[in-house]
Amino acid sequence: MDATVWRPVVDRLAPRHRCLTPTLPLGSHRRPTYPDADLSLPAMVRLVGEFLDALDLRDVTLVGNDWGGAQLLTVHGDDARLARLVLVACEAFDNYPPGLPGRLVTLASRVPGALWLSLQLLRTRAGRRAPGGWGWMSKRPVPDDVADGWFTPARRSRTVRRDLRKYAAHPPARATLLAWSEQQAAFDRPVLVVWAPEDRVMPRAHGPRLADLYPDGRLVEIPDSRTLVPVDRPAELAAVIDGFVAAS
Repeated sequence: MDATVWRPVVDRLAPRHRCLTPTLPLGSHRRPTYPDADLSLPAMVRLVGEFLDALDLRDVTLVGNDWGGAQLLTVHGDDARLARLVLVACEAFDNYPPGLPGRLVTLASRVPGALWLSLQLLRTRAGRRAPGGWGWMSKRPVPDDVADGWFTPARRSRTVRRDLRKYAAHPPARATLLAWSEQQAAFDRPVLVVWAPEDRVMPRAHGPRLADLYPDGRLVEIPDSRTLVPVDRPAELAAVIDGFVAAS
C-alpha cells in the first residue's frame, strides 16, 4: 500500500495537525531503490527514522496500520523524536508476515513468476475481494482508484517487484521477532493501540497484549472494521487519534 490508505483519515486530521504520509518501498512505490539496497525489516524501520531526521521532526506521533515496522523504531533506531505511538491493527509479536494473506505474499515472493501472477489477479475487483487475501483486509471495498495506485507499480515495474521480493521473501525468525517485542517494552511514552474486533489477519488477542506491553499503553477497539481501519472507519479512527494526541 501507499500513503493513500490514510487519505480519509488525514482529511479529517489535517485542519488541526501536520500530517505526513510517506510511501515506503514495500511494493507500491513508484521509484525503485538501488539494486544493492538493504530492504530487510530492520532497514525499513531505520528508513522511517531517517525520514524523521531528514525533516527534523520533533514531538512526533508515529502512526502505523497493518505494517508493524513503526513500533520497531524503538528497537532498531533512535526514538528520541517520538512523543507517542499509535498502532492500528498491525503486525505484532510473531504474526509476521500477518495471517494467511501475509504468508501468501511470502510464498509468491519465493516462487519464480508467482508474484507477477498474483499482481495480475489483483487487476480485477473479484481478485481484490477474494477471501484469504485482500478481501480479508477490509469489510468495505477499497476504492478502485486507490487500489489501482497500490498494485500498479509492482505489476508494471520489474525493479519494483524486485524490491518487494527482497523485503517479503525472507522474514525474520519467530524467535527474533519475539525478542524484539520484549525490547519494545522499554518505550515509556504514551502508546495507543487501536484494534479491529472483526480482523481476520491480526489476532484479536494481540490488541490487549500489545497495549499491556508498554508501560503507558492503552487499548481502543473500533467495531465494524477489519485490518484496514482507515478504510472501514476513517471518521472514528481520526477522532480516536485526535483525542489521544490532545490528552497526551
